[in-house]
Amino acid sequence: MRCQPRHIRPVYIWLKNNQHCLLCDESTDTPHPICTPCESELPWLGDQCLVCALPLPMAGLTCGQCLKQPPAFHQVVTPWTYSFPVDSLITRFKHNAKWPFGRLLGELLSQSLQHRFDEDLDRPDVLVPVPLATKRLRQRGFNQAAMLAHWLSVSLDIVCDEALLLRIRDTSAQQDLNADARKKNLRNAFVLAPGASIKGRHLALVDDVLTTGATAQALARLLMDAGAARVDVYCLARTPKPRD
Repeated sequence: MRCQPRHIRPVYIWLKNNQHCLLCDESTDTPHPICTPCESELPWLGDQCLVCALPLPMAGLTCGQCLKQPPAFHQVVTPWTYSFPVDSLITRFKHNAKWPFGRLLGELLSQSLQHRFDEDLDRPDVLVPVPLATKRLRQRGFNQAAMLAHWLSVSLDIVCDEALLLRIRDTSAQQDLNADARKKNLRNAFVLAPGASIKGRHLALVDDVLTTGATAQALARLLMDAGAARVDVYCLARTPKPRD
């Protein structure tokens, strides 16, 4: 079992000279280990649902699901669709402990969020990583959402509270289930930590990928019922509908 890494220590040497792109291995002089051509070719999310960030054919629309059943969270903010090479980078970070890939994506996400803050996005009071099931945490050795949240916390100067939410029930892997099964799978899986300070606060959940939004919905509903003023969701990538 790997130990959860200390977030204050770098997992990659961020040098501005003699640095190579983690995708193509070409030399780059950018602040991050990715060259400008590779960064421009990432699957940037374009037109999307104003609430859940589902890819849509036109801008300024809300998807049918969010209109029919508005989620408990206010807005999903994510820079990419879950497709190559972002999907591969997330998988290698998440399942193979290739932390430099996660660190790179986290830095680019923080840049994207800062740009949104400079425009019109409200800054949250606290970043809250999605908790990992105990069994899966033991197997993997670290919580990728917690690592992302701590990296964002440092870059954006926003407090991260990893202990605010608890996952009290191990559940089946969400990627193996359809939308209805995902909702049932998460029933009573999460609770607030004793003494958690929620009322009146703007919270942002942090995760790696948003698929159906079942996890985000379950956590956002829990937080809103506890008196949160607003819950947003920050993640690396958004999947399209299963048959898109």
